Amino acid sequence: MPAENPSKRLLLLMPTTTYRADPFLEAARRLNLEVVVGSDFCQVLAAEWDIPLSLRLRYVSQAVDEIVDYAGEHPLDAIVPVDDYTTEIAARACKVLGLPHNTPEAAIAARNKFRMREMLSAAGVWCPPFARFDLSVPVEEIALEQRYPCVLKPILLSGSRGVIRADSPDGFIEAFRRIGRILEGMSDRPPSLDPDAHRIMVESYIPGQEVALEGLLNGGRLRVLSLFDKPDLLEGPFFEETIYVTPSRLPEETQQVAFDAVQRASTAVGLTEGPVHAELRVHHGEARIIEIAGRSIGGLCSRVLEYGLGVSLEELILRHALGQHVDGVGRKAQGRGGTDRGTDSEPKGMDDSGNKPGAAGVMMLPVPEGGLFQGFDGVEEAKKTPGVEDVVVTAKEGDMLTPLPEGAGYPGFIFAKGDEPCQVEQVLRKAHGRLRMRVKTVLAT
Repeated sequence: MPAENPSKRLLLLMPTTTYRADPFLEAARRLNLEVVVGSDFCQVLAAEWDIPLSLRLRYVSQAVDEIVDYAGEHPLDAIVPVDDYTTEIAARACKVLGLPHNTPEAAIAARNKFRMREMLSAAGVWCPPFARFDLSVPVEEIALEQRYPCVLKPILLSGSRGVIRADSPDGFIEAFRRIGRILEGMSDRPPSLDPDAHRIMVESYIPGQEVALEGLLNGGRLRVLSLFDKPDLLEGPFFEETIYVTPSRLPEETQQVAFDAVQRASTAVGLTEGPVHAELRVHHGEARIIEIAGRSIGGLCSRVLEYGLGVSLEELILRHALGQHVDGVGRKAQGRGGTDRGTDSEPKGMDDSGNKPGAAGVMMLPVPEGGLFQGFDGVEEAKKTPGVEDVVVTAKEGDMLTPLPEGAGYPGFIFAKGDEPCQVEQVLRKAHGRLRMRVKTVLAT
């Protein structure tokens, strides 16, 4: 929606399936920006967005040309992609228009699991043994050549979709064929022209506690916004994320090791500007990169950061994209959650009175069984759990829910705050225990 007195025009690139539309649009309104939404199916966007730009997101070059043509008549001050799917288009368009951006090569590497590993390894960043395979390879033969345990990953799918651990050759064969069926049967997104869309990466399993880092890059320097613990063990065979809690309970020196690892990985991949989201495993004081992405945290999870920073993550991202100074934004309000700091500085998590910050967390509601979503029972009871900030159901009645590894997305989120991370974790688990998801089984035909 155009602002009353807009001073800047912003292009937001978002597929119509994104969770992130409302938070970014609200941040743009607060900053008095004129917003242009670039999407693949503009007819389904909310009418309030007003100036949708229909783009062929499947065809990167065409989408870039369409953006450049649009900018010729409607000059743009910034282009912001909201997820992995649009980062390369944003990078290429920004390059043509002379706007601050990551290089297209960095954008590609940050969403291509195999290319990311290649660049990390070439830069001397530790990586497990890894390899890439076409779906047509003789899987029985390559299964005998692997080290176990190992993890099989679709190269271009995001999150945990299609990610499967194998502990034996038989498990490898089963996982490889299952991922192949996922890649060949996807109907929820347009086919990719990238050959890696039909390839699988195999890497040795990385042990350890998993954490997630949310940060912002400015001229290649990492500003850490938060380090999240993932208290549920993620050991496979599938890797469904559930609880994120901040601040991390890891020792300060171990947290610094994680920050340094993400800084090195960002540099290795070539990411220099904008949001960065990294997944790591911490083991015996060392931090190993699982993945690093040139976008912000997925789903509605960014809301947790606002509890700590006093400003939304989306507002920080938009301010940075417009070239505004963001290092001091939100710090005075920080008092719950978050670990706002640079990679070479002390924590800045005290509020104005010098009090220790509290904690915040989110639970992404799991999908234990597939079927047509009928709703949740117990939502109001869950909301009344002391410490719960909100329970948000994002799935609509009649939506088809599919568990991992085939599925993608979550039917809802629980948000909580408390004095300590352990307290927040307990609150989230208690609230989740009050929810009962109803699904209608769909018989195979």
